[in-house]
Amino acid sequence: MTRAVWHPSESDLTNTRLYQMMNCLGFEDYDRFHQYSVQDIATFWHEAEQELGINWFEPYDQALDLTNGVMYPEWYVNGKMNVAYNAVEKWAHNPDYQKQHALIWESDAGDTRKFTFKELDEEVNRVANGLLDQGAQKGDIFTIYMPMIPETTIAMLAISKIGAIFSPAFSGYKAEAVATRINAAEAKYLITVDGFHRGGKTVNLKDDASEAVQATSSIEKVFVVEHAQNDVSWNNEVDIRWQDVRSSNDSFKSVHTNGNDPYMIIYTSGTTGKPKGALHTHNGFPIKSAFDAGIAMDVSAGDTLFWFTDMGWMMGPFLVYGGLLNGATILMFEGTPTYPEPDRIWDIVERHNVTHLGIAPTLIRTLMTLDESYVTKHDLSSLKLIGSTGEPWNEEPWMWLFDKVCGGRIPIFNYSGGTEISGGIFGNVLVKPIAPVGFNAALPGMDVDVYDQDGERVENEVGELVIKQPWVGMTNGFYKENERYENTYWNRFKDTWVHGDWVIHDDEGFYTITGRSDDTLNVAGKRLGPAELESIFVEHDDVVEAGVIGIPDDVKGEKPIAFVVPKGEDYDEGKLKDELINHAIDRLGKAIAPRTCHIVDDLPKTRNAKVMRRAIKSAYLNKDAGDLSALENPHVVDQIREIGKQKT
Repeated sequence: MTRAVWHPSESDLTNTRLYQMMNCLGFEDYDRFHQYSVQDIATFWHEAEQELGINWFEPYDQALDLTNGVMYPEWYVNGKMNVAYNAVEKWAHNPDYQKQHALIWESDAGDTRKFTFKELDEEVNRVANGLLDQGAQKGDIFTIYMPMIPETTIAMLAISKIGAIFSPAFSGYKAEAVATRINAAEAKYLITVDGFHRGGKTVNLKDDASEAVQATSSIEKVFVVEHAQNDVSWNNEVDIRWQDVRSSNDSFKSVHTNGNDPYMIIYTSGTTGKPKGALHTHNGFPIKSAFDAGIAMDVSAGDTLFWFTDMGWMMGPFLVYGGLLNGATILMFEGTPTYPEPDRIWDIVERHNVTHLGIAPTLIRTLMTLDESYVTKHDLSSLKLIGSTGEPWNEEPWMWLFDKVCGGRIPIFNYSGGTEISGGIFGNVLVKPIAPVGFNAALPGMDVDVYDQDGERVENEVGELVIKQPWVGMTNGFYKENERYENTYWNRFKDTWVHGDWVIHDDEGFYTITGRSDDTLNVAGKRLGPAELESIFVEHDDVVEAGVIGIPDDVKGEKPIAFVVPKGEDYDEGKLKDELINHAIDRLGKAIAPRTCHIVDDLPKTRNAKVMRRAIKSAYLNKDAGDLSALENPHVVDQIREIGKQKT
């Protein structure tokens, strides 16, 4: 592990919300505080919701009940609260906050819309009243198939206000993937748009939505936001214009839901079969997301949080609740971070005074190959923190971001967890030094460890990431598939959540995720995380990014195969391959270094830039990859499949 490159100053450290919480509880050292946070999880998560200022319509009797076992904890027992009240309504009724911006939206073309907390509350109320007028009831399920526009957040909050449940679907899905999620949730309503703009082009979403509805039996009404004003198919029997849903009544008091009532079902792609529906509650996902954003990342009232994401991914809801529950402004962006120019993301930061920016490593790998003036010409002084999630880092792009964008002063908060976590397991807390690539801490309340295959704790070697106690925000099973939930996370070690990541915890206290455990290679008896190998290839000046998989081998059991994306077209393919293989041998030795390297146009990844290694492996071996509906660039899979066929 490279030594730390960012160190908090005394004033920076003591002014963080995390330090202030620690200090109030009698701690100055983070490691001792973290130990406290997992010794008595009920007491800690009681303190956490108090620190966030969560408003309860009726107070809870106890913070935690484990009567149903660690797989099904009940948090904040008998407490009544509503996430929409805590996100918007309470701020809208507070004279000190009601005129502050709650939401800023920027279109692909650069148009903006802004809502104060009071204005956002009134708009949410109009929609809440309108949904009731349309026949919606508490407990009904809505699928939301929308881009990052204000109406997406408004719909989510309005659904929560009436005590119903929403299920967000990635706006890049096609009809079949949307239909699969509608059917799994048995959704009664669909909310969508006619279309949206991305990279200067109009995407027709309504026709895919209509096709999806035709493949389902549960949808009764489709509410359509006329956003792009493009020509779309229309079914007068079920389609209703958003403007006809909005009520003239802008007053509505949030339904007093039980904190443990479900409010969101968010589906994640499975490696095989249908997606998994993580079931989240009013007092779960929002509190965990708000804690991670507010206490760990130091998002406060007056800050502006912008995470480049989609509402169908976990970080979309994280943006909404992580920002709004802390009284901060959230920024939603409809377009792409490199259109119309590669400096778009930095331009947004400058114009909207973004304080907390969330990106993925793949974006930085692309941007660092361009002229530095795209960054340096912008005033980024508003930035307090850059968050990063979605995939492991390589050191070179991390350091480029830290030096060129952060100026060596802004911390990079590596963040890793998942949809079923409601936020993070690991992070870079702002009260400890930060080193490139890895994580400086397990986050408060997350009782993590690293196990070998026998369930024994290991240090300084790759092991399985486990969580030994439940936490607020832990998925409340999989929707109508609890046996699958138990088999996915709880069937390896007794009463222990096995997350599916390979991790190294080194003797300096840093954690490094080396890849998914189902991605991990075992070459001649040595476990290797793919990120460890990929970093070596990315060191080459002519390589943008790399993906490494393992395939069966008669001698070694498994052998690594590398796929690299070159920076440009001016290279000798044979020479580049030889240089990369020789470099890998020099760094790793002949026994475990990849001896086969393929040049590809891109790596298969989701819109939030997460590389799907299983898609690479299945294509290369000409096998079924399971659910690939989240892929942004499916044509790349076909290219890899053809490469795989040629090798045989």
